[in-house]
Amino acid sequence: MKLLPPTDALLRVAQRMVWFKPPTEAIANGYHFVAHVLTYGTHEDVSTLRKHLSEDDLKEAIVNAPPGVFDTRSWAYWNLMIGRYPAPPLPERKIP
Repeated sequence: MKLLPPTDALLRVAQRMVWFKPPTEAIANGYHFVAHVLTYGTHEDVSTLRKHLSEDDLKEAIVNAPPGVFDTRSWAYWNLMIGRYPAPPLPERKIP
């Protein structure tokens, strides 16, 4: 996935979605940031994000989503939106 530009709009979204990190750091971790926006964001947040992501970028971010961010409903919805139906199991943490 390409790096997301630190635009004012994306930084505002990052500040609300990933409140526990500085916005520039949140945007730098693309898969994590996208997962948070797709799970917790408003329609406006997702629209802001989608201005910077191609369909392939979106698919890549969902396929590589980190464990522990998506809820069941959001996971099912976004997998359907990228053409994966039924959705695979939610990402899981791997503990050695």
